[in-house]
Amino acid sequence: MKIWTDKNYPIILSCAKNLVPWAVREVEEMGYEVIDKTDNIAVVRGSMRDVLRLNLQLRTVHRVLVPLLRGTCRHIRELYEKVGSIDWENLFDADGYFSVSSIVHNDTIRDTRMPALVTKDAIADRFRMKTGRRPDSGPDYDRGAAVFVHWENRQVIIYLDTSGTPLSKRGYRKIPGSAPMQETLAAACIDALKWDRKTPFISPMCGSGTPAIEAALAAIGRAPGSLRSRFAFMSIKGWSQIIPGEKASRTASRQRFGATPEQIWKDMVLEATEQEHIENIPPIIATDISPEAVQNAQLNAHAAGVSQFITFKACDFGDTPIPPLSNPSADFSKSSPNGVVFFNPEYGIRLGDPKELEPIYQRIGQFLNEKCSGMTGGLITGNPDLARLVDLYYATRIPFLNGPIDCRLFVYPGCERKNQQPNNL
Repeated sequence: MKIWTDKNYPIILSCAKNLVPWAVREVEEMGYEVIDKTDNIAVVRGSMRDVLRLNLQLRTVHRVLVPLLRGTCRHIRELYEKVGSIDWENLFDADGYFSVSSIVHNDTIRDTRMPALVTKDAIADRFRMKTGRRPDSGPDYDRGAAVFVHWENRQVIIYLDTSGTPLSKRGYRKIPGSAPMQETLAAACIDALKWDRKTPFISPMCGSGTPAIEAALAAIGRAPGSLRSRFAFMSIKGWSQIIPGEKASRTASRQRFGATPEQIWKDMVLEATEQEHIENIPPIIATDISPEAVQNAQLNAHAAGVSQFITFKACDFGDTPIPPLSNPSADFSKSSPNGVVFFNPEYGIRLGDPKELEPIYQRIGQFLNEKCSGMTGGLITGNPDLARLVDLYYATRIPFLNGPIDCRLFVYPGCERKNQQPNNL
């Protein structure tokens, strides 16, 4: 596939399970039509420009993929043949580098690493046959081109992975802390809580700071892809070659002859940066009882370029400062009109002892009810028994996966007790 010149092909947006609804919402707000979706992917159609734009702008998607081959594949030898039939020499350079990742569910495969290794071999052998040389290969997604293989039962799809390192890795989390929340999950939770980016966002128990940082990035309108210097699409053949008919928006002299994908990308990033705004940013507050966690969160926020928009404080979550309400008679049906207070406490699974966490969850409910009444509370947990101890009215429980843990995001409009259901719902 001539990815840089074809104008209309399927673009696959790969997501963590349960993030697809939020990815669909994102791309539809960007003006795309979702033509298909499953539990893990959403599909749009577009061109090279759309591949670049989606990598730059999406907050809840892990990879932007372009399918190269789809077909029946019964065993590992057939996979080798199918991979070898693709004209890889027209997709990336024989003197370059590539990596392969895969998801495999096939009864004939006992070692799930084998399909990726066979794919590497097939690509290398194709290069040797066609060019007499072969690119290096390995696990470093930041170094070159990337290939993704999805083999489910007897169906295989081979993709050109234009992202490389997953988009969830923004590049700002220099010190992750213990059991950090993934960036894409934090972004989806913020959307699920209907935060309007104009009212306060409070993150007690902030840990490494991911929810507060994602909120700040959203508030200033920063494209998450602009934080990264490297994507796999930069190693696709033709990256620095002029495409006739393509236009770069910045330099008029380019218009006569066309523009390179590299020029188009640089212009796209620059335009996204110019659209950021730093005025009237709402209060974003992040607290943690651990001074070390707060210091690490500050360092991560600095790496993301948003430390000046977040107020950090080392304290017990009960002492988290809460701004006064701006709209006491709020309607929660469509938004969170007075802001959001978001908790991601320990679940007693990877961290913490469930019995010791019981009074903490009770205190969370008390804090939300007494200090955050009128705001929208959010709590994500993988422990439903602990969640019951919060004892607040929740409007919905939204399923998410935090790593391998099946979680629910509880949404508490108004932060009222169960016998005090808020009005205007």
